[in-house]
Amino acid sequence: MKSYLFPGQGAQYVGMGKAWFDLFPEQTQTASDILGYCIKTLCLDDPHKQLNQTEYTQPALYVVSALAFLAHQQRDPIPADFMAGHSLGEYTALFAAGAVSFEDGLRLVQQRGALMSQVNDGAMAAVLALDEAAIRACLKEHHLETLDIANLNSPQQSVLSGLNDDISRAQQAIEQAGGRFIRLNTSGAFHSRYMAGVQADFARCVAEIEFKTPSVPVIANVSAQPYQDHTIQSQLIAQLTGSVRWTDSIAYLLAQGDMTFVELGPKKILTKLVAEIKQQASSQPVCHAAKTTTLTTPIAQQIERWNQSHHVGTQIRVAHLGEPLRTRTPAMLLFGHRPAVYVEGVQGYIALDEATPL
Repeated sequence: MKSYLFPGQGAQYVGMGKAWFDLFPEQTQTASDILGYCIKTLCLDDPHKQLNQTEYTQPALYVVSALAFLAHQQRDPIPADFMAGHSLGEYTALFAAGAVSFEDGLRLVQQRGALMSQVNDGAMAAVLALDEAAIRACLKEHHLETLDIANLNSPQQSVLSGLNDDISRAQQAIEQAGGRFIRLNTSGAFHSRYMAGVQADFARCVAEIEFKTPSVPVIANVSAQPYQDHTIQSQLIAQLTGSVRWTDSIAYLLAQGDMTFVELGPKKILTKLVAEIKQQASSQPVCHAAKTTTLTTPIAQQIERWNQSHHVGTQIRVAHLGEPLRTRTPAMLLFGHRPAVYVEGVQGYIALDEATPL
């Protein structure tokens, strides 16, 4: 089996896409017309030093990765069995799976980048050599639960997201716990609770886009499971504030059988993460078993039990709300620790512990 992977923000560099722009002049011109500037010039020359600004980075990466997919399709027309994208890359995966047109995907990514760039005073930092449980324990011990885990990239690589001052305070705590702390060059607290302020605006953008059922399963970042019918919109909205569960996403794909991963985009960042995840999954130490990282947690089991027992559209009752409500998505993990389900009526998420199925 084969999975196509599409990278997110951080994979950009000046000169990316050089091999593909001239191969696909129609798509390149269409992208420039939609964006209002020459996408080829931005990616190849970056004359105004904009490529690392979120509102430009996201459309640029979407276009380059989409062209990389089209070029790969010419060489290997046999379709993939699965697709997955890291954060922004999920939009390219949806395009590659036929769930959204190239044009609509680009418009949505452009709006996403513009909205995310409006959220100020945020920061992010990579944490290496500590697993998720150790990071959460460290944040709790040092009263830094105002930070969210934005990315769970591999068993030993995560990303913290939050306010500038809190990220700065976290460095000493993480290093004392034995982790490496690398501040990232980002302008916002992406994939954290601090993106909630732009979710409503983004939801209106998503509502204007027509999505189709993907031709092959696409793994959603927030659930680490394939999209179910009619959940694309709600999961893309949830992705703004939810963790990118990349480790669990790759673990899901590995569990499907003998899997080949093909990364389509400017760099091979995801290929390296997959290698780390596979190495961790295949390691079976005889001693020191307590130090191994498991991909199954009580929270994950709670989510799995819910999704096995309750389909999308299940009626639920919530104690502090009056009328019964109806779910719009499968259960998923929010903020890296909160099992919840998106619900009609309140236009938001309800914790599974508060939801009683009817």
